[in-house]
Amino acid sequence: MAEREDKNGGRATGKRYKIPTEERLTRSAIHYLDRYSSSAANLQRVLERKVMRAAHFHERDPAEFNEMIEAVVAKCQRTGMVNDVTFAETKVASQRRRGRSQRQIEARLRSKGVSGEIVTQALEQSDTSDLEAAVIFARRRRLGPWRTQGARADYRDKDMAALCRAGFNFDMARQIVDGSSEDLEPET
Repeated sequence: MAEREDKNGGRATGKRYKIPTEERLTRSAIHYLDRYSSSAANLQRVLERKVMRAAHFHERDPAEFNEMIEAVVAKCQRTGMVNDVTFAETKVASQRRRGRSQRQIEARLRSKGVSGEIVTQALEQSDTSDLEAAVIFARRRRLGPWRTQGARADYRDKDMAALCRAGFNFDMARQIVDGSSEDLEPET
């Protein structure tokens, strides 16, 4: 590979990467997990990106470090720092509180590398139904009965489209948009 040069023809003065070792990768994983919750597959992708940058800088093959990455992820799983079931359950709970649909939650968790079986199990254990999540979403976005400006009928199609884009089915979107806030709010 060609020598990296800046505009002046000298060696680039950008970030210098150290060659990954198991200890460095473990520290990176711990630092990442201190800041974010993660699934095992997501942690592996994070470490792979880190190794890719360092390997590219040192002109080495990133595949050399695959076993090391897998060992660090396995160590994090053994110590309990990474647990896909707990990760899925906490994500489902937080996403439901924000008014996310089952479809959106499934897609987000699958993109983080959580298996479909774990996602299904976490969604089944959730206390919030899709209808309750749709009500939360509509209230937060001021759709349907929670609309404060303009004629509600003028925005009916837009409100239904917003609910459908959020992953709620057409019948549920119609129920939310055409319903009254008193009928849809949970009784306390």
